[in-house]
Amino acid sequence: MNTILLQVNNQPALNLLYEMQALDLVKVLKEYSLPASKTKLSDKYRGVFSKEAGKSFKEHSQLMRKEWDNIS
Repeated sequence: MNTILLQVNNQPALNLLYEMQALDLVKVLKEYSLPASKTKLSDKYRGVFSKEAGKSFKEHSQLMRKEWDNIS
């Protein structure tokens, strides 16, 4: 017996898997569902940094990019 991971792209395909399970051909171990929409990173991390820390991080990132450009 082998275990594989499948991505089911639509409901009819999922229904077929359950029908195959009813015939004792396969066994559905777990059912996962993705969230309806992905959260944007800007929304996810909003408010994590204070404005001062965010500004400092942005300035540091820009400085690092300039330094990297000077090296290459």
